[in-house]
Amino acid sequence: MSDQPAGAAPQPHRLRRARTAVAAVFCVHGAVAGSLATRIPWIQDHAQVSAGQLGLALAFPALGASLAMPLAGAVSHRLGARTALRGLLALWTLSLVLPSLAPNLLTLCAALFVYGATSGMSDVVMNALGVETENRVGRSIMSGLHGMWSAGALIGSAAGTVAAHLGSDARLHHALAAAVLTVAGLVVCQGVLDVRGAPDEEPPPRFALPPRSALLIGAIGFCAVFAEGASLDWSAVYLRDVLGTSPGLAAASTTAFALTMAVARFAGDGIVDRFGAVRTVRTGGVLATGGGLLVVFAPHPATALAGFGLLGLGVAVVVPLAFAAAGRSGPNPSQAIAGVATITYTSGLIAPSAIGAVADATSLVVSFGLVTALALGLVAGAGVLRTAGRKAAPVSPAAPDAAVPDRRP
Repeated sequence: MSDQPAGAAPQPHRLRRARTAVAAVFCVHGAVAGSLATRIPWIQDHAQVSAGQLGLALAFPALGASLAMPLAGAVSHRLGARTALRGLLALWTLSLVLPSLAPNLLTLCAALFVYGATSGMSDVVMNALGVETENRVGRSIMSGLHGMWSAGALIGSAAGTVAAHLGSDARLHHALAAAVLTVAGLVVCQGVLDVRGAPDEEPPPRFALPPRSALLIGAIGFCAVFAEGASLDWSAVYLRDVLGTSPGLAAASTTAFALTMAVARFAGDGIVDRFGAVRTVRTGGVLATGGGLLVVFAPHPATALAGFGLLGLGVAVVVPLAFAAAGRSGPNPSQAIAGVATITYTSGLIAPSAIGAVADATSLVVSFGLVTALALGLVAGAGVLRTAGRKAAPVSPAAPDAAVPDRRP
């Protein structure tokens, strides 16, 4: 597939525009997630559901995403990547209004299922376009793109925090946010690469299981996302219950983890370009393993805080690199990316409950021993991210934008 007319000269300014546009898409996508997260307490009260029922409902976004993501490749092939992304991103931004409208548990589950399905499909297409743009730019950009997602989530959550502080109705807040983000998404999608299948290219199946390559790469993503989900959801509880810290200091552990992840993602592209994906992930695995050991054997809170920071630093770039490797692992990038995304979503879904189950049976210390073991898996399995090289897609005369062939070894 391609978006370059036959014989077209390279146009670096179009690639710069495409890179900026896809980064803005990641930011918009993250802003939707951040906008919802801060208003979950309001949604819980409005739907009149208990904490246990809310936990059940919050499993439905991952369920919807996992079921819908394998469809993304066929949609992208049929419509073209730019049109598919424009439509799917608009569905995702508009779906933000649904959870706050739900009056009960059943409708909340249905709303979150749709929210997750549109999130997952747009996630696959934007990551596939990110990989295509990275291939043509000739250097790593995926870590920075995921950093932009984190920045968008921060912007959305900051706006949501202000809205919650003012006591605003989440239905009004989310309607305004959805309108703004939908318009923003439609605008920024204009600049992304318009990747289309060649006329004689066989369309992907409408629904396909992930290829074997995606399963191997996804296993690395699983380890990283499990450590991420466990740390984000349980680090404050760990400091409070295991080390007896104050609520304020316990909350700082989550901040330390999220901050080191964001910093590492923005710095990650330069590191990957210099050392390669495999060495970067192996080094990250060593840092994450060391961080896990500090948490498990921490004699006082400061040591545990440092451990959670190292965990965030170590796992930050793994998922972006997993998506990049999946996009170069076979003839159907969207299918491979969908497979990796499904595995990582599943990991994010089961990690918090798995940590809780192990803690109930043993202790939180043992739970983070499991996290440490999975972090060590990054060191052992990083080799699956090795690729033979980045190659631009074959030229198709059907599409308009110019592209620069990738010459990076």
